[in-house]
Amino acid sequence: MIEEKSQKRTRIVIIGMSTFLLVAMVVAVTVSVDINTRNDDSTNNNDKTRIASTIKSVKSFCQPTDYKKECEENLIEIAGNTTEPRELIKLAFNVTIKKIGDGIKKTNLLHEVEKEPRAKLALDTCKQLMDLSIGEFERSLEGIKTFDLNNLENILVSLKVWLSGAITYQETCLDGFQNTTSDASKKMQNILTTSMHMSSNALAIISDLAKSVLDLNLTNNERRLIDNNNNNNNNNNNDVGEQVFGHDDVEVPSWAGDGSSVGVRRLLHANHYKLKANVIVAKDGSGKFKKINDALKHVPKKNKKIFVIYIKEGVYHEYVEVTKKMTHVVFVGDGGNKTRITGNKNFIDGVNTYKTPTVAIAGDYFVAINIGFENSAGPQKHQAVAIRVQADKSIFYKCSIDGYQDTLYAHTMRQFYRDCTISGTIDFVFGDAVAIFQNCTFVVRKPLENQQCIVTAQGRKDKHQPSGIVIQGCSIVSDTHNVKFDNKAYLARPWKNYSRTIFMKTYIGDLIEPDGYMPWQLPNGTLTGMDTCFYVEYKNKGPGSNKSKRVKWRGIKNLTSHTASVFLPYKFFHGDDWIKVTRVPYSSGEISSKH
Repeated sequence: MIEEKSQKRTRIVIIGMSTFLLVAMVVAVTVSVDINTRNDDSTNNNDKTRIASTIKSVKSFCQPTDYKKECEENLIEIAGNTTEPRELIKLAFNVTIKKIGDGIKKTNLLHEVEKEPRAKLALDTCKQLMDLSIGEFERSLEGIKTFDLNNLENILVSLKVWLSGAITYQETCLDGFQNTTSDASKKMQNILTTSMHMSSNALAIISDLAKSVLDLNLTNNERRLIDNNNNNNNNNNNDVGEQVFGHDDVEVPSWAGDGSSVGVRRLLHANHYKLKANVIVAKDGSGKFKKINDALKHVPKKNKKIFVIYIKEGVYHEYVEVTKKMTHVVFVGDGGNKTRITGNKNFIDGVNTYKTPTVAIAGDYFVAINIGFENSAGPQKHQAVAIRVQADKSIFYKCSIDGYQDTLYAHTMRQFYRDCTISGTIDFVFGDAVAIFQNCTFVVRKPLENQQCIVTAQGRKDKHQPSGIVIQGCSIVSDTHNVKFDNKAYLARPWKNYSRTIFMKTYIGDLIEPDGYMPWQLPNGTLTGMDTCFYVEYKNKGPGSNKSKRVKWRGIKNLTSHTASVFLPYKFFHGDDWIKVTRVPYSSGEISSKH
């Protein structure tokens, strides 16, 4: 037994030592660099031997990728000129940023000659999304700088999430042209094709490495020991720094770290906690600000401590954006139906889906408690988002999110929803985040006469992406108290080819059609996603949960309890590492149905 442990430790050390070089190569595949080749006369035997060895290694590393030729060509070119791992990483990311920047310049040129209003708006949106892609590469580089054996698994999980986000942002750029008649869509496709392929290759290699680490059982046992120590008030452990409030120098608030599981409840129900907020917003003038956006201007730059904004009861007619630079922001309201932020931007009035949100959350470690988010445009206005979330490790507790089509845009990164109510009609929970909903209620509203209702439309484009929607211990009902209306309602449809949604121990009301799912129809009429999606129903209950008449797609899966455990929070997005510290109610494993 001792010998086995020793051998295992040796293998782990080998992985730890070799991974740094591997990640350098992974990053390198995301770029293409024009480098002049040396003259054949100056290439000696040692050079030839080194090049041959590099080619062999690169081919091995590119094996898991979907675009092998591009992977090998770009990586061999870079690896043949710089061998020091850290320098390879700097070169790869600097060139990636430059290439995306060049793409933004080309987008500007397209914008100057474009005449169609929707296409011009799509081009503007693309520039923002390409900037976000650059940001994900930059943060991945920062993560790799601290890469060592102690945080091996943690950084691999994060790298997968961030690289997945970079892919989604580029895909979202292209989505913006779907309802335009301009040829700008095709031009943007050409601009982004190489970067999207390279991003996919990088994610594929990182995913393959993460799988190897998982196979060596470097997963949850050590994490659980750490979490147990944290629960015993061992707040000096550095893992706290990786959790929802940021880094190890972050001040953990009294309501989150008082050692009590009811810390959040104390915040919600005790006025003296609310008075300790950094700023108070009130419509009646009793706070420092009357508008939420004015309060957000006071979030410190490069903020590493939680910044609590208490928003008193009232209806706030404003479009709110928590930007990428506004990290660790906490919104606390007086209830989802009392403190409400509302707007009505929509597709019919000329705004693309990405730009319609009443509230947009981009700053990492965001927390919302007892807040209502609404888009009141109505079903006749089609796509109209209440809130778009792309903040990593964001949490929503006891919130109401209301709209009709495309209510909640769970766009990217890791997201957790607990005890929330989400209402809508068509695809009203959509996006490509790594998202889990616990103890939430999904309310299907009555749509227009010619419309069908779909609860989820998950947008996983690449099979290597870690994203998906997990609905755990929730309820799916209608707004007519579960009385089935004439319009048909479905659990999901595959927005992108590798759409992934899991319904676990959830109450499914009678409104859901027996076949359960509907395919995605492309503009040319082609039905897609049935074979490549990943849809699971596991231990659900209620009159709509009978699976005997479900569609017989290849993408409909049946899981055992063992395989279903992959989608439990402690495994799917390592929720124990960043949710527990907030004291928001959270189940890391299985949870019972609400009914």
